[in-house]
Amino acid sequence: MPRRRPSALRGDLTQRTPGRRRYPPIDGLSGSCAADLRRLERVRFWSEATEEAFWHWKTLAHGPLRHLLSALADEDCAIPTCGCYGVDFRGHLETVLHALPRKSARELRSLVRPLDRKILARAQALPADSPDAPWWRA
Repeated sequence: MPRRRPSALRGDLTQRTPGRRRYPPIDGLSGSCAADLRRLERVRFWSEATEEAFWHWKTLAHGPLRHLLSALADEDCAIPTCGCYGVDFRGHLETVLHALPRKSARELRSLVRPLDRKILARAQALPADSPDAPWWRA
């Protein structure tokens, strides 16, 4: 008796296609770090939460200075679809850095710290004792 093809068995089932990513993946992360991020996001956050926070923080670091000063001076509106840059994006990255395994956290921290330095250099009025202090909450 000939074997039936899998497509014939699943003919009437809808085929799942992965949705389009809303935010680009973080460049420079190893596969193990990306897997650790996926695992953490599945348990504690939502899909692409870290990519979203990193993208917003990177946009803030490289964007116009007026956006930087207004974003760090104003309170966050707490509406994710608003488009305003809140300090909660850096807070999310900090939470992820503390929740990831040591090696993966080191990889992600090596990408976040240059953005922090750039933001601190551009907004010289921000009080920051060290890059490790939570200066984004001030």
